[in-house]
Amino acid sequence: MKWTWVLVVVLLSFGSISLGKESLDFPEYDGKDRVHDLNAKNYKSVMKKYDIMVVYYHDHPGSSRAAQRQFDIEELALELAAQVLDEFEDEDIGVGLIDAKHDKAVAKKLGLDESDSIFVFTDDEVIEYDGELAADTLVEFIYDVLEDPVEIIDNSKELKGFKNIEEDIKLVGYFKSHKSEHFEAYADAAEEFHPHILFYATFSPKVAKALDLKLNEVDFYEPFMDEPVVVPGKPYSEKELVKFIEDHDRPTLRKLQPHNMYEIWEDDVDGEHIIAFAEESDPGKGILNEV
Repeated sequence: MKWTWVLVVVLLSFGSISLGKESLDFPEYDGKDRVHDLNAKNYKSVMKKYDIMVVYYHDHPGSSRAAQRQFDIEELALELAAQVLDEFEDEDIGVGLIDAKHDKAVAKKLGLDESDSIFVFTDDEVIEYDGELAADTLVEFIYDVLEDPVEIIDNSKELKGFKNIEEDIKLVGYFKSHKSEHFEAYADAAEEFHPHILFYATFSPKVAKALDLKLNEVDFYEPFMDEPVVVPGKPYSEKELVKFIEDHDRPTLRKLQPHNMYEIWEDDVDGEHIIAFAEESDPGKGILNEV
């Protein structure tokens, strides 16, 4: 039997709720019902109202009081998320529920086959959310969905920001311009993995030199690894990039974070998860040296 060992680093930090880039402050729930109960009669009309629809396909709580209390907590988290998303000006974002017992047919029509899961419907795709059911984490994920799949690195400041990202899978490519067919293939591949994997690109020869990138070349970085893997066979088609990423998107060492915790647990490996616990403020992050 072949054993695969996956190391998961859990860095614990304490403090106020933070929503990443803009550190949004969450309001208290105002009591207004915004979450839709989707069923066979209304799901089409409700979903047409929104540019983006967040759907929680949940198990029916049944007669269990404990299960009902848990569902009430989950529904409250969704209501708070819907309240915050309701203030977003650029897109109309709705939140809905589908009961796995009473409305399984609706879930089937929408292509949902796994209950107790959250799905994000955009114009042209359905994205599964693999994080905890918490309002702040879900809203941050939705904001990530709304961002461009490829972030452009234009200068040394942005390059420094790219280099400081060490906890996530990331790719970076060097291309002639936005109009390059090779960049378009790269951007199309990025859409397949957005927002779970970070894609960067540069059109600057100076930035490319700092990253040791050749024209139309893409580097793949595993979490916590200093040296990237050069994707072989440049220039690449979208299909070639997608295949390479699918073959390499389960790194050995990962950070367990609220937005990806269930994705990590669902890794299909013939082996074990090893979890290392540490406080993020540990001097020198010595725990990483140990693992």
